Amino acid sequence: MTRRSPKGRSGGPAPEALAARLGAAPPLSDPAGAEARLADIAEALPKHLRQGPARSILLALADHSPFLWQLAARDPGRLAGLLDASPEARVAEIIADQRAAGRPRAGAAVDLDAVGRRLRENRAAHALLVALADIGGLWPLATVTRALSDFADASVSAALDALLLQAAETGRYRPRDAAEPQAGSGLVVLGLGKLGACELNYSSDIDLVVFFDPEAAPLREGLEPTPVFSRLAQGVAKLLQERTAEGYVHRVDYRLRPDPGSTPTAMSLNSAYTYYETLGQNWERAAFIKARAIAGDIAAGERFLADLRPFIWRKYFDFASIADVHAMKRQIHAVRGHDTIAVMGHDIKLGRGGIREIEFFVQTQQLVFGGRRPALRGRRTVEMLASLTEEGWIGPEARDELAAAYDFLRTVEHRLQMVRDEQTQRLPAEPGELARFARFAGFPDLPAFEAALLHHARRVQAHYALLFEAEPDLSAEVGDLVFSGTGDDPGTLQTLRALGFREPERAVETVRGWHFGRRPAVRSPRAREVLTELVPALMQALGGTPDPDAALDALDRAFGRMPAAVELLTILRSHERLRLLFADLLGTAPRLADTVAFSPHVLDAVIDPAFVEPTTDPAALAGQYRGLVGAPGSHEDFLDRSRDAARQLRFVTGARLLSGILTPEGAGHAFTGIAEAAVAASLEAVARAFAADHGAVPGGRVAVLGFGRLGSRQLTADSDLDLVVLYDFDPEARTSTGPRPLDAAVAYNRLTQRLVSALTVPTRRGGLYEVDLRLRPGGGQGMIAAQLRSFRSYAGEEAELWEHMALTRARVIAGDADLGAEAADVIRGVVCRHRDPAAVNRAVREMRALVAREKGDAGPLDLKLSPGGLLDLDFLAQALVLGHAAACPDLAGLDAPAVLRRAAGHGLLPGDEAERLCAAYRLFDDVHHWQRLMVEGDPSAASPVTLTRLATATGLPDARTLAAQLDAERAEVRALFERRLG
Repeated sequence: MTRRSPKGRSGGPAPEALAARLGAAPPLSDPAGAEARLADIAEALPKHLRQGPARSILLALADHSPFLWQLAARDPGRLAGLLDASPEARVAEIIADQRAAGRPRAGAAVDLDAVGRRLRENRAAHALLVALADIGGLWPLATVTRALSDFADASVSAALDALLLQAAETGRYRPRDAAEPQAGSGLVVLGLGKLGACELNYSSDIDLVVFFDPEAAPLREGLEPTPVFSRLAQGVAKLLQERTAEGYVHRVDYRLRPDPGSTPTAMSLNSAYTYYETLGQNWERAAFIKARAIAGDIAAGERFLADLRPFIWRKYFDFASIADVHAMKRQIHAVRGHDTIAVMGHDIKLGRGGIREIEFFVQTQQLVFGGRRPALRGRRTVEMLASLTEEGWIGPEARDELAAAYDFLRTVEHRLQMVRDEQTQRLPAEPGELARFARFAGFPDLPAFEAALLHHARRVQAHYALLFEAEPDLSAEVGDLVFSGTGDDPGTLQTLRALGFREPERAVETVRGWHFGRRPAVRSPRAREVLTELVPALMQALGGTPDPDAALDALDRAFGRMPAAVELLTILRSHERLRLLFADLLGTAPRLADTVAFSPHVLDAVIDPAFVEPTTDPAALAGQYRGLVGAPGSHEDFLDRSRDAARQLRFVTGARLLSGILTPEGAGHAFTGIAEAAVAASLEAVARAFAADHGAVPGGRVAVLGFGRLGSRQLTADSDLDLVVLYDFDPEARTSTGPRPLDAAVAYNRLTQRLVSALTVPTRRGGLYEVDLRLRPGGGQGMIAAQLRSFRSYAGEEAELWEHMALTRARVIAGDADLGAEAADVIRGVVCRHRDPAAVNRAVREMRALVAREKGDAGPLDLKLSPGGLLDLDFLAQALVLGHAAACPDLAGLDAPAVLRRAAGHGLLPGDEAERLCAAYRLFDDVHHWQRLMVEGDPSAASPVTLTRLATATGLPDARTLAAQLDAERAEVRALFERRLG
């Protein structure tokens, strides 16, 4: 297939020709020998190819590559045609001819010998063309590997065409379209490894797996598809790798299929899917990152890969895969010659600083993070380095250095394989041979090549070490930590004391109990294996908390409640930052620690780059919530997913508060946004299900009001939800239209019951919220949902002043927008009604006294109910709103600090007094948020360690100073409260 492109006007090659675009050729090692070899074919070449850059590149082939020179010398006419043509156009022609090689002319029978000759001839031309474009500097690495991969795709497709058409001739296979024998065949050929990624080596095996759909395969009746397609796959391999005087096409490797030692060459798609779903290992997940349907029924192959995504891409950050991938790398390093960076005899693929370390660096992070980051699911290595940078997992320096090293090492790899067409990645071990190869690689001498290789390899090794070898040493650097046996090791007791444990003997007994399987979560062999490795580092992390003994006790209790802990332990073993955070949670925020114990993957969010960029915007939080809930398959699934979603978002908010990323006020806004999203999503879910059962109420609308801290956007980590549900409908048609019709009032009260159940019922994924409906019209009596007109009438005519006080913090949080707007108008009308301020003050003071008599307080740390605390400030703000909003309507709809500042602006309070009240509110509310995060149960029962942490969080030196500050602020607030309302 010798072809020539038109010459330029001077008689030389056309501008687009390969010969016209050649760069500098590699330096020669044996110029005389190269000249002699070129002289043997010179007369068969046009004059313009015997001079200039073309002559230089041919001398380089003659000097450095017996394989390439054999191809050149065998057919000088083909060589000239390649040099005089556009390489891009010529490679496309060769690949097209290769793809067509398996289909005989119309009416002719399949001749496998002729097909094989044509495939091998094309491979020789393609190999020579790619080498010329690569060595000549025309094509970058990505173009070279793409050309090699496209050619391999075409080879497999042609071989498959030939074998299928031969089977059709014998009647064993009945193609739906004889012109397209692969279409609809039910046969799937996947390319894995570098072929799948379109990154194929110059002289590489091609990794294939062959599956089939027995229901779709158009075989003769009675034939078993497994032996038919297995023989066909074996025939493809034979056709491609058979060696003759013309060479061969490709070496084929089928060993990446499931359990290759005991399975046929081709297996059914269902069997393959079941294997991967139940027995698939991490190395197979890594292999399928690059999988691509390359031949057969492409659509069926793509569907299979789509179905396999949950196996490849885990829903959560998958740190367990790091250990497996790194173990594979350690096994490689155990092979002699791979453990150090060298030059002579160094394996540039498997050795230190080599290609495999770059690939592992990328693939491991794809496995870990790709489940939640679709941008990290690409096949090509350099492209994924860029994506890892864009997603924030690596820096630009790592991207650029690893990409440059990959380009260098892969180019060197190609040069090695071009010498003799061998699949080798090992540099010559003899100095003279290595020096010759250095010149073939484009370097003037061996020292220059050595310097470049070591430069790139050391940078690869450094970045790889940051991901793997530089993980925190899990052994104890502070001393002995031995928990085996039955007696207490004196050195371990000493180490624990140094770490801050007050009762080291009890700590030893606790840990020993884990090893003995006293806690269900750590009874499995795998859990105890990970635990043994992790315990020293874990004890050091616990030693860094304010109260190591309490943190250890909290962990022991968590192990007692968890069904299994291996997932959590693996995460903690793999990531020091998460280990330290979890230890901190155990010691200071047991509520968050319990969340981690229940659902370890909530820790993923802490290492997500977005962790330090919080949002308190309700719409953004609603989007995150809905994204986590996804598309449930049933109402029960929705309930589980909603609990997981809220748990994760609340955990992230608490962790951000604990880390100082969010202020307590910001955390209150975030907790509120999460609750609003949960209520809105739950209302939509129950409304859909309810409509399916009972139909829609004509003109029916429903809205949900939030009261209390939900209404004022001040929810804490454990707040209940104060809700009121309103509805309205067409009074002329008050019966629902479904299969089981209901009266409108009954329908909306039952819908409200379902909403409350969706928000409160415990499922296997835990609880969501506690809900309080007692602020509805009539309180705890009567219907649990109110019609709008009843709400309007009650609020305007029957409600007492304390109920109007509650309305000052009420707002619409979910449901029909128009109904919500009408309800908001009702609320505003009631709140802004003209009232006598003195009467309001008197009533508010009496209400505060009633609360004090009936509820009391839990002491000075009860920041809500203690005199001068948050309740006094909230009541004072509500008195200002109800007494003055008629004249100053901008007081309505604000939280207490904003009301106090706005009141000062209207002259209702002195400015300095308002600022003191606001400062006190901020302190009390901040401490209240911290208490709800850090203290379970009675806040007055906080331990001294917790009080110290509270003081630190509020910027005070110690617990005593915090207590004194709170007392002083409360006294002032109480005095101002009594003066203003007295």
